[in-house]
Amino acid sequence: MADTSYFTQEGLDKLKAELDYLKKVERPGVSQQIADARDKGDLSENAEYDAAKEAQGLLEMKIAQMEEIVAHARVIDESKIDNSKVLILSKVKVKNIANKMEMEYTLVSEEEANLKQKKISVSSPIGKGLLGKEVGDIAEIKVPAGLLKLEVIDISR
Repeated sequence: MADTSYFTQEGLDKLKAELDYLKKVERPGVSQQIADARDKGDLSENAEYDAAKEAQGLLEMKIAQMEEIVAHARVIDESKIDNSKVLILSKVKVKNIANKMEMEYTLVSEEEANLKQKKISVSSPIGKGLLGKEVGDIAEIKVPAGLLKLEVIDISR
């Protein structure tokens, strides 16, 4: 049984759209590649056929994984998030104690993480370190560069 993944409605809709695209566009495309390669003759020495079959296997594996995630997905009602401590979907403003730099992140599921959009996974080292903290708390997080100390300045939605 797969773990439950928590999403915003937007994130789950995006995942479902990608899954739909894989099923309706990519899958028929790979099937056509296999048919085209099969038409070229001897399958035992047909590299195009082998490549297309491998692509099909990888695509089917990705589709199965995404279907599993969607089947166990739960949408979080953002209006019911407790802003007294850091939770999934919290927008957290933190200050690096070492260099006084302030940053703002939204904690999301691993599938929705996107650093360019300032969305970090709750399962990342920083995400794990911030979970459960309250305004004024200092999170000490082990990162590859050493120990990172972040002070929680604000928590919002």
